[in-house]
Amino acid sequence: MDKKLLLPIFLLFAFVTKAQQKVVQLYNGAAPGSESWTWNQSESADNVYHSNVVYNVSHPTLTVYLPDSTVANTGTAVIICPGGGLQTLSINHEGYDVGKWLQKHGITAFLLEYRLMHTLGPDPYKEMLAKMKANTVLQEQAPVAPLAVADGRAAIAYVRSHTAEYGISPDRIGIIGFSAGGTIAASTAYGYTPQNRPDFVAPIYAYFPPEMQVNVPADAPPMFLAAASDDGSSVYSAQLYNTWITAKHTAELHIFLNGGHGFGMKKQNLASDSWPGLFETWLKLSGF
Repeated sequence: MDKKLLLPIFLLFAFVTKAQQKVVQLYNGAAPGSESWTWNQSESADNVYHSNVVYNVSHPTLTVYLPDSTVANTGTAVIICPGGGLQTLSINHEGYDVGKWLQKHGITAFLLEYRLMHTLGPDPYKEMLAKMKANTVLQEQAPVAPLAVADGRAAIAYVRSHTAEYGISPDRIGIIGFSAGGTIAASTAYGYTPQNRPDFVAPIYAYFPPEMQVNVPADAPPMFLAAASDDGSSVYSAQLYNTWITAKHTAELHIFLNGGHGFGMKKQNLASDSWPGLFETWLKLSGF
């Protein structure tokens, strides 16, 4: 087959697969705090990295992945937050692939497409690289980050209010996030209400520095953390693990020999490839 046809076929397959899932609008009407956002969400691999990403999310959604019919429903739900620096969503190996993996293990998955920075042109990666070069990333992320975290909290609340519909136990609702999505996941472990409290949290190579790790709740949820030692963000995972253990909460940490940043569900024949199996074991031993 002509290699030039492979990418369009792959994207078409991804679109058809997503179209088969139920997609829920997270808010009725405009999302609170971004009512003036009018740009349209896009998904494309036509960028400097030729990597399929979602960008310009202004109306957050949850895509539902029901447990595979060939396995027993565990009654557990996991909300998935892909990474992408709040500029994009790395939708394949940190989104779709995670949802499918959870399906196969009897877990109901909810893929969250949360609000992102506005991409002005057709290449969000190019714009992100320009912001990094100009050292303006944190400044431009600052007003969007609270909105993305609010979407994470709203996603948990949605799932908890629809447990009967999906066959989910109200005390078995967790959240997993990668990179910037891990920031969202970790943030939901703080300042929650009974409706949006996660029952477990899994920040994977998350950006979550010490200044964000203060005021740990007395009833904080158990936490699973994973990162690779050849990724600078691994230090945040180690610090967050120590914060949780010092506060006498349950946590498990895996720092792999290698894998880099953004390994997600990729098969790289590196140490980080083993994290899904370790996460599965942790879920079982934790009663989820």
